[in-house]
Amino acid sequence: MKQPDIKLNPQPKMRYEITLTIEDSPGPFDAVEGSAGYEVANGNCVPLTPFSGATLVPRKRVPMALTRVSDKVYKGEFYVDLLTDEDYFGLGLCRWVSTGINASLRIGNLSFGPFLSLNEIATKKSATRYFNRRSYFSEDAKSKRDDHPRISIGNANRSDFGDESKNTFSTSLSAEERFE
Repeated sequence: MKQPDIKLNPQPKMRYEITLTIEDSPGPFDAVEGSAGYEVANGNCVPLTPFSGATLVPRKRVPMALTRVSDKVYKGEFYVDLLTDEDYFGLGLCRWVSTGINASLRIGNLSFGPFLSLNEIATKKSATRYFNRRSYFSEDAKSKRDDHPRISIGNANRSDFGDESKNTFSTSLSAEERFE
């Protein structure tokens, strides 16, 4: 299946301000970045793959800048309607939907990756993830090689760390709708 030429919406309107808050950080990060995920919601606009007959809906990740506001707060913006609905395969209109946003707090070869789903965005919920501070100081975090990067998505509950729960830091992602 050919990859479609995915076009950006020239006038997106559904804008959200994203806030990433880091509490009890064990130290600075090499980079703090974000991305937004999108996928085609209606698979009937996509041709079946040869041999398997499966429908592989197109997906796209779009970088999202996160700007440092303070030692522990970063802000960015995200558009739900960033991608253009179009007949990419000659089978009818493909409708793009957002799957949510990711943050990546990178130290060495390790990324701490909190996520905020579209449902959480729509219902105005924030998502807090907890990470073990020891990971920040691990060999992966010290390594600068790119051959085997690791990602930690953390835990939803600090208590999941048991005796180590006091040795954690947290990230919270939230989104607030901003009208154009």
